[in-house]
Amino acid sequence: MKFLKKFLKQINRDNIKLFIFYTKKYGLKYTLQLSLMFLEGKGALPSFLKKWVRDPNYKKWISKNEPTKTDLEIQRKNVSLFKYQILISIVVPVYNTPLKMLTEMIESVINQTYPYWELCIADGASDRIHVKKILTQYLQKDKRIKVKFLSSNKGIVGNTNEALTLAKGDFVGFLDHDDLLAPFALYEVVKLLNQKPDLDFIYSDEDKISENSKIRFDPFFKPDWGPSLDTLRSQNYFCHLAVIRKSFLDKIGWFREGFEGSQDYELFLRIVENTNKIGHIPKILYHWRSHETSTASGPVKTYAIISAQKVLQEHLKRQGIKGEVAILSNIGRYRVLYEIEEKPLISIIIPTRDKVDILKKCIDSILEKSTYKKFEILIVNNQSRELSTLKYFQQIKKFPFIKIIDYNKSFNYSALNNYAVKYTNGEILLFLNNDTEVINSDWLEAMLEHAQRKEIGAVGAKLYYYNDTIQNAGIVIGISGLCGESYKFFDREHGGYMDGLKIVRNVSAVTGACLMTRKEVFQEVGGFDENLQVAYNDVDLCLKIREKGYLIVWTPFAELYHHENLTRGRPSSKEKWELEIKEREYFKAKWRHLIEKGDPYYNPNLNQDCADFSLKL
Repeated sequence: MKFLKKFLKQINRDNIKLFIFYTKKYGLKYTLQLSLMFLEGKGALPSFLKKWVRDPNYKKWISKNEPTKTDLEIQRKNVSLFKYQILISIVVPVYNTPLKMLTEMIESVINQTYPYWELCIADGASDRIHVKKILTQYLQKDKRIKVKFLSSNKGIVGNTNEALTLAKGDFVGFLDHDDLLAPFALYEVVKLLNQKPDLDFIYSDEDKISENSKIRFDPFFKPDWGPSLDTLRSQNYFCHLAVIRKSFLDKIGWFREGFEGSQDYELFLRIVENTNKIGHIPKILYHWRSHETSTASGPVKTYAIISAQKVLQEHLKRQGIKGEVAILSNIGRYRVLYEIEEKPLISIIIPTRDKVDILKKCIDSILEKSTYKKFEILIVNNQSRELSTLKYFQQIKKFPFIKIIDYNKSFNYSALNNYAVKYTNGEILLFLNNDTEVINSDWLEAMLEHAQRKEIGAVGAKLYYYNDTIQNAGIVIGISGLCGESYKFFDREHGGYMDGLKIVRNVSAVTGACLMTRKEVFQEVGGFDENLQVAYNDVDLCLKIREKGYLIVWTPFAELYHHENLTRGRPSSKEKWELEIKEREYFKAKWRHLIEKGDPYYNPNLNQDCADFSLKL
């Protein structure tokens, strides 16, 4: 009944239009699923619906994408074709593992299509009789299995390090005592190493598996490294399966005491501090067991959350970064609050042409809400004619930090902003649409904390339509053969895929409707491409920035309304239509190599027609 009431409350003209639009574009079934996801953001769904929404097509995806029995047999035969045949040590700490789970874990290693492995187990003095019995039986059954029976339980860190003492492989993979490897996991690892033999660290996608091993669910299709350091600082997305070069592991050190519950996160951060030779396999190679006492089945244990906070704080200290780590949730999500140094001047550039009511709302929201006060506003007047607009310009000239700059040529977003930059005094530039409206008071700080970082090239904000659905949360390259806005039309309160709407993360591009960058970076890449007068100029700028080695960051902690129409509709004239086609083809030709390669921050197993993070089927 509560769910029905919630559903009825959402029926209004705008949402009906949106429902029809999505149904025409993506079909009824997908639109119904998306509608339920919106409602989920407003509150809990009935359990029978929630299960359907979370994993509507995963079983179908598995049957379509994973190797068949015949494929697995072919893999076994093809191992001999690998030029680089390495030994992989699978390290497992064991303590009182249930019999069935222990057996299944071991069998998942034995059943690997790649045969050159060793299973290194350390038993932390389990007091359940079956543990030693099962381990002893497998010791006798397969010479590739090694077991160290400890006299006492040394905990997760101590037991894992004891298992590592048994490892003689070129690479080490980590497996929890109640989890499972996909039968093709090690084959895929070695396949990648034959393509890129210099890799130091490899991680894969993963999913969860039920206690009885019958149901697989919650697939986590991860971004490539890219690098995705900001995403990693927000959540431990490496997790499972993790494979590391043994000599590199010996060099940086094994698991550290004092970080129990987040010991793997601590190791991963030390890995990325010491190497960029990191590979990602976009396949489900690991099944994380979900049962009553496992983290996979619910909130992360409190001690593990606090430990992760400590892990991140130690990481910042090692990197010489001034900042604090905030805990965002009980499921392992964090925010690094970087200290803003020297408080630089921000030059806010706002192009406009008449529509003074819209501009005034934008300016008023900046003046009334912003807690960061060290900024100047440059209003770029592009041939305004209305008396009310010109009168408003005269009124706001009383503010010494507001300038009116006239740009008297025909509209060209790129040329207009490039022109305005010449008049800026700030070392930080913020390109802002006149139809935006600030929501949270610390929006400038939330963007500036990243823009000041030398490795960051541009920062984007979280933008909403007037009906509190997402207008922009980062841009994905390759969507529909070009690019697309992620999470478009998702509810404002929706968490997004693996909480992607709640955390700071790396993306390929952000919208120019609210884009912050350092002036030196903007000038280094040559500013906006003036061949792109109306469209794709912001994406083009971000891709040029990335080509120079900088990262792009999107933050949910800078929130604004963007009062543009829910759908742009068709161009209003033949000339505009032709210009849109021309710019699209120009952008596609210029960045074809990246478009065809795919977005490193958007997994290839996800929907490529729309950046909504649903499964690609």
